[in-house]
Amino acid sequence: MREDLLYRLRSRTAHELWLVIVDASASTRRHSALSDAKGLLAQLFDDAYRQRARLALLTASGRTPSWQVQGLKASADLRQWLDGLGAGGGTPLLQALEEAAQWLARRQRRFPAEQQRVLLITDGRLKSLPPQPPLNCPALLIDIERGPIRLARAQQLATALGAEYRHIDLLPPTA
Repeated sequence: MREDLLYRLRSRTAHELWLVIVDASASTRRHSALSDAKGLLAQLFDDAYRQRARLALLTASGRTPSWQVQGLKASADLRQWLDGLGAGGGTPLLQALEEAAQWLARRQRRFPAEQQRVLLITDGRLKSLPPQPPLNCPALLIDIERGPIRLARAQQLATALGAEYRHIDLLPPTA
């Protein structure tokens, strides 16, 4: 009887964190690759909002990667960022991956129960592909490379990162 009266904390499931890394280099403009990726991202942001997942968003374009959001709940502000997302400049994708891995490790120490996932959207058009350490959480690489000549480096990158690989053209259409 006394046990029934004691205060108990409600058990909560661990938060999910979705880290999204978007390659927005100049090469992603070709064949509407980035445009289609934006549709995929819009759906992802809606899903994150409905599932109350936290988002981190890192853009790789120009000279250095740029954080848009770091571990916040999905919000309407992401739609504004997505509408303004354009492609250009170089591909600091390897630098973005290194920065993301360090950020995830710090976050894991701070929130050990948090379930982390990584989504990497890239065409894989890198000048070179040095060895990459695997990511320390489940990851999915969406390949947006299109055109008559495909280098297939995104598939090699997915293998190096220990990530699942999918080409955007083979994903089910978004509603």
